Amino acid sequence: MRVATSMFRRVWIGLVAGLCVAGNAKAEPPPGYEVQPIDVQGARAATIDAYVLRPSGSGPWPAVVGLHGCGGLFNKNGQFSKRELDWGKRWAAAGYVVVFPDSFNPRGFRQICTVDGATRPIRPRHRGRDAAATLEWLSLQPFIDRNRLAIVGWSNGGSSVLELVGRPDDMRVPVAPKVAIAFYPGCRPSTDRDAFAGRAPLTILMGSADDWTPADRCRALVAKFPAVRLIEYPGAVHGFDAPDSPRRTRSGVGLSARGDGKVEVGTDPVARAAAIAEVETLLKAAFEPGGRK
Repeated sequence: MRVATSMFRRVWIGLVAGLCVAGNAKAEPPPGYEVQPIDVQGARAATIDAYVLRPSGSGPWPAVVGLHGCGGLFNKNGQFSKRELDWGKRWAAAGYVVVFPDSFNPRGFRQICTVDGATRPIRPRHRGRDAAATLEWLSLQPFIDRNRLAIVGWSNGGSSVLELVGRPDDMRVPVAPKVAIAFYPGCRPSTDRDAFAGRAPLTILMGSADDWTPADRCRALVAKFPAVRLIEYPGAVHGFDAPDSPRRTRSGVGLSARGDGKVEVGTDPVARAAAIAEVETLLKAAFEPGGRK
């Protein structure tokens, strides 16, 4: 029975990959980015691609690891996500190395947003290991200041940030980041924990009107673990920090708070500007010379 179940699971995941969310073999990095293979061990072990952008000047530099959402790092046309592209430009301009690990395409998927949560083949705990492996690789590079590392994630990537910093017994983190930032993560699994490791100061940035990953779950996390910081932006919805993304109703989502596969997404100019300022402040505080170990 166990063998049959395992076989069924492999067949099902293969069908999902082949029919619904196949990886995009034509994905190309934007100008200036280098592609770095990184080996990830443990469950869902793989060699993933990390896209690295270096700032002008000479190092060693601080670095920011950015974890994409369930929509993947590349869109269906093989282009870099506008949100990650925008943040990457900002961070490189500030003098930080930027690294975006691609958790999906190297494993045969482009996106998993349309896959029901119970059958998603790649989960935040797997992506937390991707992030840990990326941080370890960064810490070994001569152009990196290993004492000034940060991690930022969006949606599914935000949930992966929570896994990285908060799972005390299942996440090998050779080099802990100085600061962690999670945009609109799904906080529910985290609230079930009896402990939260807190490997780095964690700030969660949420829209109060988010109906994809509702803020109430993150409020419950903060109530249980007061060291976690939550900032809510009134009236903002999922993806509020994306540039030039008109607010709209998205259908066909595998996980939605309303249960009908529909969610509100889109840019909120006020929340976006406030979040950009907040992230800049957090990174500057973590990376300033007085903050080094």
